[in-house]
Amino acid sequence: MKSYKDLEVYQSAFSLFLETHRFTMNLPKYELYELGSQLRRSSDSVVSNIVEGYGRRTYKADFIKFLIYSHASNLETINHLEKIKMLYPDLEIKAKYLIIEYDVLGAKTFKFIEYVKKKWKT
Repeated sequence: MKSYKDLEVYQSAFSLFLETHRFTMNLPKYELYELGSQLRRSSDSVVSNIVEGYGRRTYKADFIKFLIYSHASNLETINHLEKIKMLYPDLEIKAKYLIIEYDVLGAKTFKFIEYVKKKWKT
């Protein structure tokens, strides 16, 4: 592994970040800087914490800590999508799709955390 970009969990998170960012542009203008901004920031945090954790991978506990932060941001992102799904019925289908994808990413992240705890060599 040469880079954090080689991590499947990073690749999935980055792809979802891009898709989520584009999705927020469909929110009403007044929501772009409220719920839309929160969703963009939490989605970005999922990715950024994977990267920062990888940068600290020499210290296994730090790597795990940042992966846990990423997982928590993933849950926050799902929560924002749930709100959008309820508030904006015209965005419900795409929000449901993203929720499912973030659920999958959350499972991948959890499995990766367990892998790092048990098998990661510093």
